Amino acid sequence: MLLKTALSAKSKKTDCVESLEGRLLFAVPKKGRLNQATLDLLSGSDIQFRRETRLDIALVKNHDIALVFLPAADIPTFVGEGRVDLGITGRDQVAEHEAISPATEDTGVEEVLDLGFGRCSLQVQVPEKGSIKHPKELVGMNVVTSFVGLTENYFAHLEGQEHRNGLMENGEVPLNSKLRTKIKYVGGSVEAACALGVADGIVDLVESGETMKAAGLKPIDTVVESTAVLIKSKRPSNQKLVDLIASRIRGVISKTPNPRAIRHPLTPATAAQKYVLCQYNVERSLLETATKITPGKRAPTITALEEEDWVAVSSMVEKKRIATVMDDLTAVGATDILVLGIANSRTG
Repeated sequence: MLLKTALSAKSKKTDCVESLEGRLLFAVPKKGRLNQATLDLLSGSDIQFRRETRLDIALVKNHDIALVFLPAADIPTFVGEGRVDLGITGRDQVAEHEAISPATEDTGVEEVLDLGFGRCSLQVQVPEKGSIKHPKELVGMNVVTSFVGLTENYFAHLEGQEHRNGLMENGEVPLNSKLRTKIKYVGGSVEAACALGVADGIVDLVESGETMKAAGLKPIDTVVESTAVLIKSKRPSNQKLVDLIASRIRGVISKTPNPRAIRHPLTPATAAQKYVLCQYNVERSLLETATKITPGKRAPTITALEEEDWVAVSSMVEKKRIATVMDDLTAVGATDILVLGIANSRTG
C-alpha cells in the first residue's frame, strides 16, 4: 500500500512537470508569514488551482499558468535568473538577493506591484539594558542575522566602505577592505542570540515588535522597510499574461494612503475591505451638495429617474466613513440610501 501511494505521488509529480510546457511560471511562498495572504490574493484574482499533497507545483485550471511553491527567500533568485516569470515575496528578500547578487542587464527582478500586506522592518536591535545606543557602537562586534548580504552592506557603510566587495568609488580596493564587524548567520530564532551570548546585536525582521521586547531587545536603526511585492523577470515568457495577472491583482489590491495604518500586516488591503458602493436618490437641485459628500474615486455616476427633477447617484465610499456619509446624505435630503459590498474592482 505504501509503495502504491509513493508511486502514485511520483506519477503525479512527473505529470505536473511534463505539463509545464507553454505555461507561465508563477512562484508563491510555500509557507510562512506571506503564504495565506498570497493564497487569498490568488483566490480573489480568480486564479483557480488545486495543490496536491506534498507537491510544490500546481497547474492553474483557467489560465496557462503553473504555480511553483518555493521558500520566500528563494523566489527572487528563481525570478531573477529567469527560471520563473512571476513571483510574490517580501521586498526584504528582494533586497537581500540584490545585495548578494547585483542585477545585470539580463538578470535581476522588476517590481510590478506593492501588494500592501506582510509589512515589516529589518531592524538593528540591541539589548534593552545594554549601553549601546547607536549602530556605530556595534562596529567591530558580533552581529547575528539571517540577512547576511544586507547586514554586511549596512556595516560596510558604517565602516566607511562603499560596497560589499570592498571597492572604493574609483574602483580601487582599500588596504583594509575586510569588515571589522563579525557578521554571523543563523536561520531562525535570531532574537535569542544576544541572551545566549552569541551576539552583541542582531539584524532581524520585526512586525509588531512584541517578540523583540519579550527577548529584552530594542531597535536602534532600520535597514529596510518591507512589504509583499509582485515581481517579474526581465524577460518573462508571456508578457501579455503577466499584464493580465497584474491587472487582476490590481483589482483586488487597494493601496492604503497611509501604509502604517494597516493593523493586520498579514491581510491584504483589498477594495472589498476598504470601499463600499453607496447608492441613493436625490432631487437634482440638491445634487451638487450631495456629490460633495460622495465624490467617488473619480466622479459619481448620475442617472436620471423617471420622476422629474430626481436623479440616482452611485459612488465608491471608504467603508470606515460610510456611517457618517449616510448621516450627511440624509441631512441634505437624499433618500433610498443603499450600501453594497464590492467583491472585486479594476480602479485607477
